[in-house]
Amino acid sequence: MHVCFDIGGTSIKGALVNSPEDIELVPRIATPGHDLDAFTAALDSVVKQARETPKCVSISITGIINPATGLAVVANIPCLHGRPMQQDLEEALGLPVIITNDADCFTLAEAELGVAKGHDIVFGVILGTGVGGGIVVNGQLLNRHGGYAGEWGHGPVAATQAGSPPVDLPRIQCGCGLKGCIDATCSARGMEKLHKHLHGETSQAEDIMIRWLAGEVASSRTIDVYVDLIASPLALVVNATGASIVPVGGGLSNVPMLIAEIDRVVKERMLLPPENPFVVPAENKIEPGIIGAAVLGHRAFP
Repeated sequence: MHVCFDIGGTSIKGALVNSPEDIELVPRIATPGHDLDAFTAALDSVVKQARETPKCVSISITGIINPATGLAVVANIPCLHGRPMQQDLEEALGLPVIITNDADCFTLAEAELGVAKGHDIVFGVILGTGVGGGIVVNGQLLNRHGGYAGEWGHGPVAATQAGSPPVDLPRIQCGCGLKGCIDATCSARGMEKLHKHLHGETSQAEDIMIRWLAGEVASSRTIDVYVDLIASPLALVVNATGASIVPVGGGLSNVPMLIAEIDRVVKERMLLPPENPFVVPAENKIEPGIIGAAVLGHRAFP
């Protein structure tokens, strides 16, 4: 028995886990973002539901552990940010604790039990509220001791012209402090900002994609620009890592035609494009963070 969590700034998703294939989800809990005692009490309330003493607590979280200092970098949960999170939780819960970035957990879930099973090098991509990524090589996370390898969403690399014909684009401010990050430009919120820049219209990403699929001209132009923006950085990441598949999760992955279009353009820009679909929707749609955390927990404490 293990207890696993997928923790974001809004909610804590918990599960009692017998194996990565045998997961019992428990009701979500609102994340106490500003109170460490309340945060640990929320986790403990799930641990106490286990039918036997868990071997460990394994956590997928929207942040990273600095491998040099052991301190957490979790901007959206202030009570954890800058603290020795593993030490804090082990002392509070009385159990071994494993902490892993959520995009890494997603990628491991797809490599172990999803669409990327059997691939030696997997680059997992999150396209949702933000843009994230993780790398699995021969079944192992590249970030085995914390760190941010695979975090392709940050860095001022977004093009300032895109689409056919090309249009001038702003360098959108990113939450990391830089401008022109893929996270700021190609997330769902980034798609909405692109649409407003192009057409002066405020629309939700979901509505933009619905209208694109229906053939609406303005939304089709937005998607043309969006795909052009995201394809080159992703092709560069694939060339650099040698990944043989790119599973995509997050809210934007729920539109298969969008992922298929990204796949088509990325392959045009790769050194060795495969014939088969390469950028593909993830298979583990339900709580992949928990699945990845469960894999890590059972590997460490079988």
